[in-house]
Amino acid sequence: MSAIEQNRRFMHCPSFKEKMAESDQSKEIPAPPFHNDALPDPIKLTPFTGQLPCPAYEDLLDNRRSLRTYDAEKPLTQEQLSFLLWSAQGIQFTRGHSSLRPVPSGGARHPFETYVAVRFVSGIDPGLYHYTPQTNIGEKKAAIGRICDFDFENKITPMLVGQSWAAKAPVVLFYTCVPYRAEWRYVDMAHRVMLIDLGHLGQNVMLSAAALGLGSCCMAAYDQALCDEVLGLDGINEYTVYAISAGAAK
Repeated sequence: MSAIEQNRRFMHCPSFKEKMAESDQSKEIPAPPFHNDALPDPIKLTPFTGQLPCPAYEDLLDNRRSLRTYDAEKPLTQEQLSFLLWSAQGIQFTRGHSSLRPVPSGGARHPFETYVAVRFVSGIDPGLYHYTPQTNIGEKKAAIGRICDFDFENKITPMLVGQSWAAKAPVVLFYTCVPYRAEWRYVDMAHRVMLIDLGHLGQNVMLSAAALGLGSCCMAAYDQALCDEVLGLDGINEYTVYAISAGAAK
């Protein structure tokens, strides 16, 4: 069977009842945490409380485009970054072994983490940060923990396999997958579902950026080993799966 044929079959929806192995959930093994641990002293971003420049839904859909040309001199505001982070992965409330967020996820497992490479955000030092949704459960706010300094202009381009235009964006959001969160329930069926979930996440970020009058671009091309290394991931229990740039158009 060729690689294309294998990938086509991977996209098929098998019978869960007939095919899925016994899950850790069915074995009554406790569910993994909803999120990674927060870093010490998270920075509370100014919450977005203003009027969206693009409030009409039909205009929002019409305006959403992939943007690859950013105004390198115009920063993202804390309010804008806070809204982008919350709109994709904010925790609205928890229920049992589920966390409810603005994006849908199979079994409400939400197997993703958000890392923020900051070049130019008002009042935030450039660097690499981790979004901690557990800091503001039930609130339309966001907090980020600082991981380390980050040479944005020199690291972003190789991380994104030569997409040098992204080095002009105020921020690049890196989304990672913690697969066991979904495997705990769906076992070997989890990975197809997680890819669907990732599409929901990306669309929310892009629509939110458009609603703020910003542009964004979702990227599936990245250097896996380099991104995992820079983000401090082991590449097995957590690994990079998506990158999204955001900022004002030039």
